[in-house]
Amino acid sequence: MAIRETPGMRPAALPDDGAEAGLPPLADPAPRAGLLEVFRRRYLLKLLVRREISARYSGSFLGLMWSYLNPLSQFAIYYFVIGKIFSLHENTPNFAVHIFAAIIIVHFFTETFNAGTRSIVRNKAIVKKMAVPLEMFPVASMAVSLYHVGPQVVIILIVGLCYGWVPTLPVLAAVLLSVGIIMTFGTALALLFSAANVFFRDFSSVVSILTNFVRFGVPMIYTYSMVGERFGSAADYYLLNPIANAVLLMQRAFWIPTIDDARITGAEMPDHLFSRAVIVFGACIVVLVLAQLVFRQFEKRIPERI
Repeated sequence: MAIRETPGMRPAALPDDGAEAGLPPLADPAPRAGLLEVFRRRYLLKLLVRREISARYSGSFLGLMWSYLNPLSQFAIYYFVIGKIFSLHENTPNFAVHIFAAIIIVHFFTETFNAGTRSIVRNKAIVKKMAVPLEMFPVASMAVSLYHVGPQVVIILIVGLCYGWVPTLPVLAAVLLSVGIIMTFGTALALLFSAANVFFRDFSSVVSILTNFVRFGVPMIYTYSMVGERFGSAADYYLLNPIANAVLLMQRAFWIPTIDDARITGAEMPDHLFSRAVIVFGACIVVLVLAQLVFRQFEKRIPERI
């Protein structure tokens, strides 16, 4: 039987349109291919990265120069306070290279973790309007952080050359492995905490507190040899920290080659550094896969809660 409509009467919604009466329609769910879908949509990832970089330096007089000034300011603080006032650098050859190599990795991780945790909430307008894989936002935050690693590597290259540093294949392998560990581990944590931050905004503050401890949990203001002296065989547990391994690899790449005799006090590296790091990198990949699986359990609820 045909239904007669009166003037001004709104037609009834079709049963298959998926919208509830009186509620604005949500964006269609993103394809559930996870991180693979993110890299299939590389063009969108590039747009998000460019947008984030442009927004960060919008209206700034110095622009990209802040990528150099921020790590340099951290280096100056740690070098003069820890190195000069507390005189911890006296037994550490080329202490400036040692500490700056660690700052590169620490800054990469903390920026990835902090920005990645806030990424979904910060882009809630896009989440509500566009059907995109939500993993796109933590990955984009990691890519922006990786972009800022470039200027810092340029600085340490220049400083290293002044100390007699020369590039070799082990150096390249150490850098790539170090960056790879932080990319996978940082993205895994960003995935987990970005989802949690949607439901409880407190998690962004929790992450800010956690990253304060990172600088003291890696051999940045102190050398690895001090860990062995204080803790003996228990120092092996120290190397379970992926960030500590990444820092040691970066120091192996830029600090150790500037020392004539790496066996002198303060310049020792742990045994089997590369083999340990490969195992840690593999473990980080496993953590990333698990983080992806946990993230997907909450993915459907994120647009509603954001």
